[in-house]
Amino acid sequence: MTYPTGRPATWFVTGASRGLGLELVTQLLERGDNVAATTRSVERLTASLDGVDTARLLPLAVNLAHAGEVTRAIEATKERFGGLDVVVNNAGYGFLGAVEEVSDREAREMFDVQIFGVWNVLRSVLPGFRENRAGHIINVSSIVGLVPFPGWGLYGAGKAALESLTESLAGEVQEHGIRVNLIEPGYMRTDFLRPVSLGLPTSTTDAYPAVREMVQQHLDMPGSQLGDPAKAATAIIAVAVGGDAPLRQLLGSDSLGLAEARVRSIESEIEASRALAVTTDIRSV
Repeated sequence: MTYPTGRPATWFVTGASRGLGLELVTQLLERGDNVAATTRSVERLTASLDGVDTARLLPLAVNLAHAGEVTRAIEATKERFGGLDVVVNNAGYGFLGAVEEVSDREAREMFDVQIFGVWNVLRSVLPGFRENRAGHIINVSSIVGLVPFPGWGLYGAGKAALESLTESLAGEVQEHGIRVNLIEPGYMRTDFLRPVSLGLPTSTTDAYPAVREMVQQHLDMPGSQLGDPAKAATAIIAVAVGGDAPLRQLLGSDSLGLAEARVRSIESEIEASRALAVTTDIRSV
């Protein structure tokens, strides 16, 4: 993908040192695009890219919850590559536990990454995108943001907030020539469900045996997930290059099936709500 200036496309990708983010960065570099990649560990990122030509890579150690660090990272990206075209907000981690078990600290840390970090990136890039009347924002959500499950309350709350934020953003910036997409993957065969990137409550209770069983099932899942992160990264690139993807782009047949079931459930709830809903209107005399 190139732009009218003739330069390669420049991408800003958060959460780049593992899983989907690492696969995306790898494929972008192999395409010859410019990539600014944020991570908590530049050393881990560069080691993971061993054997890949990193001449077009700008690795950045960034705390996304720190607005100043994010702004400096965006400025460094533009200075290095001469512009910015596509932003992929991918940083995140899983968390499994009952709602009651989530501490205030754990909740705030999750939202620092899932929401406030994304908001910091958006505030930093949108003025330039508006000025250029171009730019593309891709926010990586999850099917859990659309279809909540017991035991996924904290993670799902963050992704549901991201979904709402992104849909509002899309409507706001369309007139400025800025494109916006949500990516909603299902289970992918990454280390997302391994202890290295999975949060668990610091305190649990015996009141939720079904949640404990679900957590163990997920801890046993790595290696059996349906989704291929390499194919998912290719799909994200296709969303950016093609320009005709829907606002919500599902990835994986499991994600697709869950979304379809959710739509049927919402339709059923609407019908069940109808009789009482209409009784609360103010009737004109």
